[in-house]
Amino acid sequence: MDLYVTSPGPIDQSVLYDQDKHVSSAVWEGQERGALRCHEHTSKLDQWALTQNQLELVHKAGFGYLRLIPAISLDNPLISALVERWRRETNTFHLNVGEMTVTLEDVAYLLGLAIDGEPVMGVTYTMCDTICEKLLGKAPDSGSTSGGMVKLSWLKESFSQCPEDAPMEEIERRTRAYLLYLVGSTIFSTTTGNKVPVMYLPLFENFDQASNYAWGAAALSFLYRALGNASLKSQSTVSGCLTLLQCWSYYHLDIGRPRLNQDSIHVSFPLVLKWKGKQSGPTANRDLIFYRKALDSLKSSDVEWLPYMNIDSRIIPEDIKSSLIVGRSKTMLICFDKAERHLPDRCLRQYGLRQSIPEEVQRWERKSRGVDGGVDLSGKMELELNEWLDRQLNIVEDDGGVEESEYMQWYLKITRRFVGRLIPLSSEFQRMHAALRDIAHLADTVSTQGMDSQQTESVTRIRYIVHECLRDQVGTSMLAPSIPQVEHGKRIRGKEMIRRKSNGKRRRKDDPVQCHAASEGDQSQLCSAAGEIDYSQLCLTDAEVDDLHLCHAGGDGVDAQLHTTIEVDGTLLCHPTDEIDDTETCIAVTGVDDSQVCHAIIKGEAQAVPQSSLRTSEDVGQHNDCSIVV
Repeated sequence: MDLYVTSPGPIDQSVLYDQDKHVSSAVWEGQERGALRCHEHTSKLDQWALTQNQLELVHKAGFGYLRLIPAISLDNPLISALVERWRRETNTFHLNVGEMTVTLEDVAYLLGLAIDGEPVMGVTYTMCDTICEKLLGKAPDSGSTSGGMVKLSWLKESFSQCPEDAPMEEIERRTRAYLLYLVGSTIFSTTTGNKVPVMYLPLFENFDQASNYAWGAAALSFLYRALGNASLKSQSTVSGCLTLLQCWSYYHLDIGRPRLNQDSIHVSFPLVLKWKGKQSGPTANRDLIFYRKALDSLKSSDVEWLPYMNIDSRIIPEDIKSSLIVGRSKTMLICFDKAERHLPDRCLRQYGLRQSIPEEVQRWERKSRGVDGGVDLSGKMELELNEWLDRQLNIVEDDGGVEESEYMQWYLKITRRFVGRLIPLSSEFQRMHAALRDIAHLADTVSTQGMDSQQTESVTRIRYIVHECLRDQVGTSMLAPSIPQVEHGKRIRGKEMIRRKSNGKRRRKDDPVQCHAASEGDQSQLCSAAGEIDYSQLCLTDAEVDDLHLCHAGGDGVDAQLHTTIEVDGTLLCHPTDEIDDTETCIAVTGVDDSQVCHAIIKGEAQAVPQSSLRTSEDVGQHNDCSIVV
């Protein structure tokens, strides 16, 4: 466990070679991005009034079950915590119990989509007019398109109401519009949040032919790519079929699982319907940090490896049953330009098999479609298409596996075991600072008697370096937000609690500035003040943030400042960050290891203040622009 206090892994970086780009690296350094924005639009699917003829066409095209997908309220913090565990190098979640993933089998059970068939591939488009005019009977206005994408709202407003006596040609047009809306709202939901590419539309031209495509494999490929993108520390949104992801989590992990209205024994198909009538459990404290800690401490008893085992097989359609063998295929999943590897050999326990140590993952190029319209991607993805065509030849079989202990010994070396720190950054700073002080004491007290000149020079060098490190630690800890726990002025933990201080009196421009300093032993003292302050003070409190107290002052939405107080090794630091106005502030530190150091922040620039310029506390009342305690 001590190893993971300072390094969460991986020890062997041969598998997770993109660790530096992963969001877990940023979180470990205290750079929180908060919960992701989740894009999905299942809530408006029931606003389409489909006639009986339309329902028959939807079923014929292979979407009879997907249209039943319920409007589940997405749990953004849960999804965000899962994304932090997703690794695009393996297309799996790296959990404490081993690797898990959303498989083709999960897609078949949960969504009822075909996981076997022709790859979802076609021609790209940069304009919508021609293809919409041909297959929908009308072209969208310029305000409803963006490149080769059309707004979901235009589809719904233009085609959601089909007259009962409409001719078959009109029925087919409106059904194609619905199918485009359906896939754009669910399995192919993009980060734009309200648009869908028209490149899927030609695949619905012939409804019988549409059912031959492996829509389930395409949905999984799209989700894999979306999770991989969202796992990068530079991203703030996630797309794809998030209802699939959330329900997969409900079935497999006992984390955030809601209570149900109906008897869970009587389950309908597709199995995602199990959560349609859910009741939310207590969610007051279920933020991203809650779920992150739950996943960091996940135990084998929290995992359902075979959640579909006891489901009545009679509710599973025969075409779904017959294709389940493909759910164990080690193959390439394809959705136009999105080709992603499906690696069931890394998650054999999800198939009831003993886990073996998986083979090394072959790296592959993640391609993206060109900007030119009319491009048939099949010519650019020959290797990926051939791998999908051989899917039946690459079914993962039971090789007996290895002992659980042997697998876990291998796995813990190649994985990132923790996302959040076991010991907060503030505590680590304390430990490092204390260690440096011990080294400094030893270096200062060691006798150089009997040493030769080289040894004496080494001791002198050690003294110099350690004292410089101590000075740098004190200075940089005030100038840089090394332990950020907020994003855009908001707390990450729990709900914000804002209370006005009892001392809510507005401070006048020429009022003396109050200073607070530690007074114990050789503890460092720090005081900061800002001039031209004319606002009431608000205080954000969070008892659960380790030694980190946030005090946020602001008035009427302007001149907001964030004051951070960190108690490190008995040292009280007060650090103001000026984000909006040009208020000049000054920060001073004195009494650190018998040396006096003062750092000033003036309009965002750090300047050294000569020791001779330090003022005593009696001067504070006369100087509100820069207040220093010595």
